[in-house]
Amino acid sequence: MCAKIYQGKLTGKDKKICIVVSRFNDFVTKHMLDGAIDVLVRHEVKEEDIDVVWVPGSFEIPFMCKRAAKTKKYDGIIALGAIIKGDTSHNEYISTEVTKGIAQVMLETDVPIAYGIITPDSIEQAIERAGTKLGNKGAQAAMTLLEMINIKL
Repeated sequence: MCAKIYQGKLTGKDKKICIVVSRFNDFVTKHMLDGAIDVLVRHEVKEEDIDVVWVPGSFEIPFMCKRAAKTKKYDGIIALGAIIKGDTSHNEYISTEVTKGIAQVMLETDVPIAYGIITPDSIEQAIERAGTKLGNKGAQAAMTLLEMINIKL
């Protein structure tokens, strides 16, 4: 007897995608957004089928993901933000709530949401995760989303 295996294909043909991106720390999130769009287009998502919604900060991302999911017009959503550690522990509270919020929206709406929120300790680490040494976390989130929207059970 052989187990049945389910996997998603990395194609976005005929898919409509929403990207919710934080304007706060946009010197990082712009690069993550560019990486996500590049991956989607290279995997057959038409540019006109990608909607980008800018929100003030990462804390607002779950709300806008829920609003986008409730429209029922998107096959999936990518959440992009950069919560950089400062002198206080504020970043920990924000990142915890953003993570819980995104997970809750995904489970409530049955719309896949790719998590592209980075939580670096410094600006240098943020830049590394937006397209230099450590790759582009926006591009990685786009790949994750493509796989998730194509898994059929």
